[in-house]
This record gives sequence, structure tokens and C-alpha cells, in this order.
Amino acid sequence: MDGGLTKQNIDMMKSGTAEYMVKTTYHSPCGNIYLGAVAEGLCFAKWSPLDFGEEGFNEVLAKAVCELDEYFAGRRREFDVTLCYVRGTDFQKRVWDLLKTIKYGKTISYMEEARKYGNVKAVRAVANANRCNPLSIFIPCHRVIGSDGSLTGYAGGIEKKRFLLNMESNII
Repeated sequence: MDGGLTKQNIDMMKSGTAEYMVKTTYHSPCGNIYLGAVAEGLCFAKWSPLDFGEEGFNEVLAKAVCELDEYFAGRRREFDVTLCYVRGTDFQKRVWDLLKTIKYGKTISYMEEARKYGNVKAVRAVANANRCNPLSIFIPCHRVIGSDGSLTGYAGGIEKKRFLLNMESNII
């Protein structure tokens, strides 16, 4: 489910007011982040290359790059760029919105996340929604850890998760 977009989703992005997605590569201190945006907002920030969209730049990407520069320089703790979900179930989108409430420098467990969602029995579903997060760093799923404090599961890999958490809190 975390692969490229379907033709239907790309067509959806082209319809209405959305323009075709443009993409660029951001070179972060812990590896490349592949960004994709439409005029309405940032759609993707992924650790693996996007196999759709056209190389380019727009105002949304410019803002995202500027905010990432500030974040990695330690001058930004919250992102203001508009995010645009072009895929995901209603459940996933609610989980992603919940992730945005985890403060910079803080972590929660998957169980705590499921509790905040309102259903402790949904811990695996919540973890799976985190795995499908299309906007890494902007939606900070790297701040979710195992109940025992271990670093588990991250699309960019555990070393990137460790880097981000170290950068944010210097405790892991």
C-alpha cells in the first residue's frame, strides 16, 4: 500500500483545482527526502524516490524546503506548510492527524497512540497507518516508539529514526 500512486489517484490530483504533482529531492543530513506537491499542499515527503510526478518546483515545495532547512538547523519545531492527503483511508488520515500532535522532542508508544485514538485494541492498525504515512517528518511518525522504549519500525530505517530523535531531544 505504500508504493506509487495508482492512475486513479493521479487523475484525481489532476482534476478540480489540483495541478499535476511536481517533485524535488531534499538533501537532509540523514539522507534524501523526496518531496511531492500540488498547488494545494505538500503530498509526499518520503525516504524512497517518487516514481510519479514531474521534476519541478512550486511555492509549496519552496516552503517545505525552507522549513526543512530550519528544522535540521534546529530553528523549527513545528511545520506550517499546508499538507495535502491525496491517498489514505479515513482511519489513516485520523491517525496521521493525531501524529501531528506529538510535540518536538517527545515520544509516545504505539499503545499510547492507540489510546489517544480512542481504541487500545487498534494498536496494530495504528502502527500500520504510521507505516503508510506519506509525509515523513512533517507528520512525525518517527516520534512513536515501542512500549519498552525501543526504536521500532520506520520507513526510513531505524538509523534515520534515531538521528531524528537525537536531533530533537538528545536523549536516544
